[in-house]
Amino acid sequence: MKHEKKKVTQKMIYRAVASSTAIETRESVDLIEQKLQANKSKYRSLSLAV
Repeated sequence: MKHEKKKVTQKMIYRAVASSTAIETRESVDLIEQKLQANKSKYRSLSLAV
């Protein structure tokens, strides 16, 4: 039985960062995800390492 690698998407990375930050700051994951998406336009020239 082979284990297939799951493709990591940008949405998955945002969710992971948001949930980790939510644990540390006690804010909601959804609120932090919204903040990350809002800042996305600020840094359009940068891309996430995948």
